[in-house]
Amino acid sequence: MAISTPHASRRDFIRISSTLGLAAGIAATLAACGGGDGGSGTSATTGATGDSMMEAPASSDGTITAGISYELGTNGYDPMTTTAALTVAANWHTMEGLTELDPASREVYAALGAELPTAIDDTTYEVTLREGAVFSDGTPVTTDDVVFSFDRVRDPANKSLYAQFITFVDTVTAKDDTTVTITTKYPFSLIAERLSVVKIVPRAAAEADPAAFDLNPVGTGPYTMTDNGAGSQKVVFERNEGYTGPKPALAKDMVWQILPDDTTRTNAITSNTVQAIDAVPVANLTSMQDPIKVAAQQGFGLLFIMFNNSVLTDVKARQAVLYALDYASICETGLGTLATPASCFVHEDHPAYKKASTVYTYDVEKAKSLLAEAGVTEINLLCTDHGWFSNVRPIVRQNLEALGVTVNYQEKKSSEVYGYIDSNEGAWDVMLAPGDPSVFGSDADLLLRWWYGGDVWTDTRMHWKGTEAYTKVQEMLDEAVKLTGDKQIAKWQEVFNLLSDEVPLYPLLHRKTPTAYNGETLQGFKPIALTGLSFAGVGTTATA
Repeated sequence: MAISTPHASRRDFIRISSTLGLAAGIAATLAACGGGDGGSGTSATTGATGDSMMEAPASSDGTITAGISYELGTNGYDPMTTTAALTVAANWHTMEGLTELDPASREVYAALGAELPTAIDDTTYEVTLREGAVFSDGTPVTTDDVVFSFDRVRDPANKSLYAQFITFVDTVTAKDDTTVTITTKYPFSLIAERLSVVKIVPRAAAEADPAAFDLNPVGTGPYTMTDNGAGSQKVVFERNEGYTGPKPALAKDMVWQILPDDTTRTNAITSNTVQAIDAVPVANLTSMQDPIKVAAQQGFGLLFIMFNNSVLTDVKARQAVLYALDYASICETGLGTLATPASCFVHEDHPAYKKASTVYTYDVEKAKSLLAEAGVTEINLLCTDHGWFSNVRPIVRQNLEALGVTVNYQEKKSSEVYGYIDSNEGAWDVMLAPGDPSVFGSDADLLLRWWYGGDVWTDTRMHWKGTEAYTKVQEMLDEAVKLTGDKQIAKWQEVFNLLSDEVPLYPLLHRKTPTAYNGETLQGFKPIALTGLSFAGVGTTATA
């Protein structure tokens, strides 16, 4: 059966660490997020008073404004290749698959398809396109476009990271002008959810000028992008008047300012320059005043540690680094208790969660002993410069230095880090960075395959491919996707255990995603547990 992410629990609320010198408690009343479930995991919402406010009428001519913490990646927006947080979030609004996952509830729904896939037999499905579907350039969507969109993702020459999510697909063919037939290599329990990773694009435009398409792809979503932010540092959208799907744009346009600096982003919302921001700095969680609301959604999003397995070939060295870390200090002092130390590859609210066979705790003596056995005396530590874990980086560095080894520290922008690693520009042994493949889907198979399935991560980056553990993980993943229900979950849990022992790449923590938004001018806004902001079904008042 399909494994869906649970709806929001109300039992876990924001706690602010006194070690950060913040207010002793949140003065405002904590309450569940307005407007229904805010997404998977747990949440908390606060404002200055907690009083309910009378909403002003929504305006179809309104403008949604936002501040986004993540910068543009090195690649563009083409949904076949882009994986950067900003561009993926933008594509939620401009592109569609045959199916989509709601960013808040994580429930699958028919998007470009008129209905969810219809099972003809155990390995054959049909999807009929919704009536009147057109791309934002006005051209009708054809079944040839659908087949092309799947073929380009599956073509090894295109090196799409999304290909590893649809390895179960055997063929995608046009049955007629309105229906496509999808055959699978074996019965697959997650067909509806997984089809959402392939966004349908117009073949003519994508083939005519791939570079131009990458800068501003054409889709069937409720918005169309008019400025990709490359020169302006603002991503601008306007309503797609030709949209015929279930989630129409409720505002005339959107302006997303790219604001990676924490102070600038916070000032933007407190001064009413923008109506929502992601990645609210911990130090500002208690300073927001009505009508600004703050919410923190628990999800899979994590801070991970990746090892250069061609250098730290001895698993003892990798385990030593994990035992060296003071998780309480990292999660409480470094992240204001918005994070929980990882006790499994997935977070505790995930339906496949089970405490892993190896759970790492702060044990300096054990770390020293393992590192000595592995013969490691020097560690090259590389970190991305994302603002939300800026207080964590010095803690990790100090923890490693406390082992008595030489720590050579480098900090780079995310795009530069991966360019540095992928091109073998210099030495690195340990890399620390955020990650959130749950933006593509929430099932355990997808989350595992993001890092442990394809060559980009396993071969080019962590240099783990070809090891005995790598081979075993691939076999177990292939076994799990052919199972259903409890047997499938049990097999994924076996993978979790193996990874907790081998740790080629492993989460240090899972975090709540803190979002601030104007509860007065934004209507229907739901904070999400994913990296990014979603304005699906969101309107704005005439005064916005």
